[in-house]
Amino acid sequence: MIDRRAAMAGGAALALAGCGSKFRTYDGPEVTRLQVYKERRRLYLFHFSEVLDEYRVHLGFQAAGPKRFRGDGRTPEGFYFIDRRNPQSSFHLSLGISYPNDEDRAYAASHGKDPGGDIFIHGGRRRGKDRRGPDWTAGCIAVNDRQMEDIYAMVRTGTPIDIFA
Repeated sequence: MIDRRAAMAGGAALALAGCGSKFRTYDGPEVTRLQVYKERRRLYLFHFSEVLDEYRVHLGFQAAGPKRFRGDGRTPEGFYFIDRRNPQSSFHLSLGISYPNDEDRAYAASHGKDPGGDIFIHGGRRRGKDRRGPDWTAGCIAVNDRQMEDIYAMVRTGTPIDIFA
């Protein structure tokens, strides 16, 4: 009797441990494009012309206008692609955005400045470390951790992302 209870408790513990994983699977239609509309604070995942999912987002702490220089607190505007995946992100999980592109580098260089970099779609705030308010990132696009788990499972490296004002 004791062995049976121990086995059942162990099995239940293993099942519950799997529920907390941040790595999900996705077997739906391929995400072929992402679009962010900064003014609307929305991220859309597309399979060609069909919207698969929509998320409310938080942006850089100076959200209006395109990112131009390191430290300006703005989220880029333009055409990029997902260029890396970070399962060890300080923000739960993250997907890298290919900012700066050639245009961004040329603009910054023409002003004698650094365009910055390390722009991601990532999970939520780090308790006690991040700015407060609706737009709090240093220029990234943030969703909550649970949403980031879904996005991370759905979006592949190389997927185009359009970021509009």
